[in-house]
Amino acid sequence: MGSTNMSYLNPKTVILIGIPGLQHVQFWIGFPFLGVCLVALLGNTFLLIIIPIERSLHQPMYIFLAVLSATDLGLCVAIAPKMLAIFWFDSYSMAFDACLTQLFFIHALQGMESGILLAMAFDRYVAICNPLRHTSILTPFFLTRVVLMVAIRATVLVGILPILLKRLNFFHSLVIVHSYCEHMAVVKLAAEDVHINKSYGLFVAFAILGFDMIFVFISYILIFQAVFHLPQKETRIKAFNTCTAHIIVFLEFYILAFFSFFSHRFGHVLPYVHILLSTIYLLVPPALNPIVYGVKTREIRRRVAQMFVLKSATQQ
Repeated sequence: MGSTNMSYLNPKTVILIGIPGLQHVQFWIGFPFLGVCLVALLGNTFLLIIIPIERSLHQPMYIFLAVLSATDLGLCVAIAPKMLAIFWFDSYSMAFDACLTQLFFIHALQGMESGILLAMAFDRYVAICNPLRHTSILTPFFLTRVVLMVAIRATVLVGILPILLKRLNFFHSLVIVHSYCEHMAVVKLAAEDVHINKSYGLFVAFAILGFDMIFVFISYILIFQAVFHLPQKETRIKAFNTCTAHIIVFLEFYILAFFSFFSHRFGHVLPYVHILLSTIYLLVPPALNPIVYGVKTREIRRRVAQMFVLKSATQQ
């Protein structure tokens, strides 16, 4: 690695410092994050076991939920090991290429999660606004195409981010002020023109998160219109209850996502506040999603109870 006038040429490694200003307590901060990750791993693993074996859950909403669970597991695996290694073992250095790889997987999985939430909103729209055509529209072939399109969109759009970063040669610092490799945190290290990187990062954010949020919002406007026109109060409550879990998951994901996004680019929040919030945004929804759907879905609750009863019976 060469350096000229305090700039670094084609660096091979970078340094992740964790949470700036809280390095003296981040050892203890690691334990709550570990707890959140364990809840996420356990909850999403349960969903991935239960949904295939429970025939009543072989519906588009729960197929999308299984894909969402796999995405959430991927996010935890992409973030938690290195982050906890920084907090607990002072493992600050990371190969630059490994950093770009982590960056790709984190943002691609974010994009996939957003796309799956949009697909789930579409499923609820068809189920409530056009119930007679629900099974004919959301066929297994259609579901497969939707999941593939969501994955391809995130992979292609996000895949260009590390390519654009790789073309940069000079960096004024190798210290990433974060607990994981995030696009803008790496861009800020560059000692050359990064207008293309910043502009394309904004484009990806709005092409995925912005686009999906707008259409989820439109879907729920149409859903609420249809629900409020139902003749009986009990029918309206039942129809609305089928959407509550998705609404909760949708709100937690997008509110945290856009707060993190805009505070990083345009806000003036303290660095440790931003990093804590951005980490919470990535790790808390994967932990909450299985709980929300578990509480709201009788079949999932019943299957989980059966699994624990069977386990206790075998131990006796």
